[in-house]
Amino acid sequence: MEITQFSIDEIKDPTNIIEGKRFEFLLDIEVDEEDELYTEAGIEIRVLVGQKTEDEIFILNYFLIDKGDNSYLDFELEEDEEAMILSFCKEELTKENNI
Repeated sequence: MEITQFSIDEIKDPTNIIEGKRFEFLLDIEVDEEDELYTEAGIEIRVLVGQKTEDEIFILNYFLIDKGDNSYLDFELEEDEEAMILSFCKEELTKENNI
């Protein structure tokens, strides 16, 4: 699995009930044709990330989406794939905060 494009949006909490910050990442990924996640149109992962402190960043939830028809796929990522995505999100949030 390889991330080819991404976008980040901060999710605002108008009630100030949620501690910390929340972000939505949209990740376009490329997978091998043999992978069970493969679709001809491609896959997008919508990742909701929480950040309590600069060092405490975690995945709240994620959704796999078939870009061909925008349908949600009923798959879970493997632990190493989740770890790779979390690492990517941490790196990008660190870059975002340093700008």
